[in-house]
Amino acid sequence: MKIAVMSDVHGFSLALECVLADVAREPGIQEIVVAGDLVEGGPDPAGALALLRASGAKLLMGNTDESYAHDPSGSGSHDFMSRHLTTADREFLGALPFSHRITPPGGQGPDDDLLAVHANPHDLYRKFIPFSPVEHVAQLVGDTRAAVIAFGHHHIAYKRQFGDMLLVDVSAVGNPKDGDLRSKWGLFSWDETTRTWTAEHRFVPYPLEETVAQYREAGYPKAEAAIRKLKWASYIE
Repeated sequence: MKIAVMSDVHGFSLALECVLADVAREPGIQEIVVAGDLVEGGPDPAGALALLRASGAKLLMGNTDESYAHDPSGSGSHDFMSRHLTTADREFLGALPFSHRITPPGGQGPDDDLLAVHANPHDLYRKFIPFSPVEHVAQLVGDTRAAVIAFGHHHIAYKRQFGDMLLVDVSAVGNPKDGDLRSKWGLFSWDETTRTWTAEHRFVPYPLEETVAQYREAGYPKAEAAIRKLKWASYIE
């Protein structure tokens, strides 16, 4: 069994096209999961949402999806999205599920499951951060049972073993923050013989110049600042 997990599209439809094409080139993928933050921040929220809905992927809620669904006029980016998305789109985002759990063939749930969430198994905001103290990780995991937790939110690709559980940040499709602008997604493979999951990060070249042009043509608020932030691909400026 092979599962593709991606996250944090953030309205970057051109990057999403590249990632979906890369996923399509991997043989044997049985399911695609997109772990939230689908539309806010990029220049083409409507195009990104249309691509996601047409992909057949399991779409999950992220913190920006929840925020926009509850207050579509809450910021400049929300106003921009409201000019491009319909009320039905907003209602769709507000009804997205929090998580998605996959019990693999020959596996026993919940301990053999792959659990996909946006940030952590309990809320949409607190982050699994690389090298954070074990006590912090334990608090976020809580009583969750799974073999693998796949998530985004922090936009930094990494894997971390926590006891018998593998934690995997699949980073971001739209705006990675690990100093590497390439879009990322995670490939999760289940071996029924050994009853183990393996995880691999995949890296996809970013359509930067086309995205910059899209930002400017879309009339995105403070487009040049958004472009600089995208190019920097880091939390550190």
